[in-house]
Amino acid sequence: MAWFFAHDDITAEYYTLTGEDAAHISRSLRMKVGEGLTLCTPDGRRHDCEIAEITREDVTVHILGSTVCEQEPGVKVSLFIALMKGDKIDDVVQKAVELGVYEITPFLSARCISRPDEKSMLKKIARWQKIADNAASQSRRGILPRVNPCINLRDIPAAVAETEKAVVFYECGGEKLRDIIPSDCRSAALITGAEGGFEQEEIDFLTENGVEVATLGKRILRAQTAPIAALCATMLLTGNLE
Repeated sequence: MAWFFAHDDITAEYYTLTGEDAAHISRSLRMKVGEGLTLCTPDGRRHDCEIAEITREDVTVHILGSTVCEQEPGVKVSLFIALMKGDKIDDVVQKAVELGVYEITPFLSARCISRPDEKSMLKKIARWQKIADNAASQSRRGILPRVNPCINLRDIPAAVAETEKAVVFYECGGEKLRDIIPSDCRSAALITGAEGGFEQEEIDFLTENGVEVATLGKRILRAQTAPIAALCATMLLTGNLE
């Protein structure tokens, strides 16, 4: 069944989709009145719907029933990814959303080669958000994970202040992740570096501000591999890949 997302909670018997979603339903999928689709809302609910009306501008659906969406993992993972060259982050965003990431925040560190200007950065964020939205629909997520504006590494401690566990993955070694992330963890921040890794001063700064250092094994992973490996390991340790 086709899977879509509403930007507001649904309290009425009918809901109207507009813009790209409406165009996708009517023109790309060529759906008709009477066909069914699923609509997820920010409150974590999924709604079984039937198309009631299709116009040139919008699609109105009839809400047949609602339930709590069970697709979302029990741990909210915030992924902090250092900027990388080219389009490497595109694939990271797609796979991270499929695996259940809650939000993604790109950041600048000392060894980042990619340093786009403000205009270019805004375009990248918009592209990554679209990739995230498409991946969320394809993988039947209950929410649309957000891609946040780019920050600096020194802004990370404030961004993770309310998180149960904040972990930076360091190519020079650290603790085993299973010794840091408990099985009942409900929120975690995972921080991975750029192609050149982290400088020791950056690791020292993060640890001084409550971030723990972990390893992803004895092999050195590529910058685009590390965040996916870290996310997979976290989901497995918290029972969200079962």
